[in-house]
Amino acid sequence: MSKKSTAPAGCPCGGPALATCCGPYIAGTAIAPTAEALMRSRYTAYGQRNEPYLLATWHASTRPSEPIMSDEEKVQWLGLEVKSALRLRQRKAEDADLTKDTVEFVARFKINGRAQRLHEISNFVREPAEGGDLRWFYVDGSFPE
Repeated sequence: MSKKSTAPAGCPCGGPALATCCGPYIAGTAIAPTAEALMRSRYTAYGQRNEPYLLATWHASTRPSEPIMSDEEKVQWLGLEVKSALRLRQRKAEDADLTKDTVEFVARFKINGRAQRLHEISNFVREPAEGGDLRWFYVDGSFPE
């Protein structure tokens, strides 16, 4: 006879429980303190199909005006690997720009049952949002070969 675990499942981004990882950012009860934390919460939001959060964390200069999710496309997110966060490498540099950051990651997923991987270098900016709080926003990304 097997026992079901009562321990909370880890966050979809690979962190601890959703309630202590990406959940507060997605719920709006906390602000992602780093570009990497925002990127992880956006990955989790894609898995939850939370389009309002994704659009709210997308910089206004590059935010799509059309829907970013389709009901016809069945996406299953399988895992996230953060390759690097640029500012971690720059921390010792005195002239590091604290309003910009870059995060490289690989996300694995299935679309309509077919396995895919997304390798992206995402660009983020930190600036005041409505209400004046400094927040990170996703700007765009490039796809290394």
